[in-house]
Amino acid sequence: MAEFNPNETVAVVDYDPAWPDLFEREAAAVRNALGDALIELEHIGSTSVPGLPAKPTIDLLAAVEAFAPLETYTVQLAPLGYHYQPHENAGERLFFWKGTPRTYHLHIVEYATWEHQRHILFRDYLRAHPQVAEQYATLKRNLAARFQHNRPAYTEGKSAFIFAVVERALSETSTPRTARQPGQP
Repeated sequence: MAEFNPNETVAVVDYDPAWPDLFEREAAAVRNALGDALIELEHIGSTSVPGLPAKPTIDLLAAVEAFAPLETYTVQLAPLGYHYQPHENAGERLFFWKGTPRTYHLHIVEYATWEHQRHILFRDYLRAHPQVAEQYATLKRNLAARFQHNRPAYTEGKSAFIFAVVERALSETSTPRTARQPGQP
């Protein structure tokens, strides 16, 4: 089994117009693997925002009605090369990764939960507000330079910005699909 490296080198690269196609190809394989349990599959993260620099890792958000046992997903996803990694939000999200270095992250969440909606709110807000996406790009490049070999610190450094954008997106959304849970980004 491949070993998860929490301190994989952080490299933020210019936007690659191939990222949407890479998502579509991988999404087809994930849809096939997860079958009817899958309600929605979204391209999230920085690679889903046209023009935004990012780590070259495609994030997929798979929404299911209710979590199946973890073993179900590990069996379904292993032929695609995915490995399960416990996540700090383990009760709200199951995290799988693929590639060395990581090329894909698959987040399995329950449909219409806050864990599902917050990723979509953030992505959609950045897509609709290029000036905010540019601020995020600057932050990401600065953090990548500072924490090139400390991925957890890089991720933590983005948290306040992400939280503020999600809060702004919520305040501007007249009909969010789910209610925000207090104190959560």
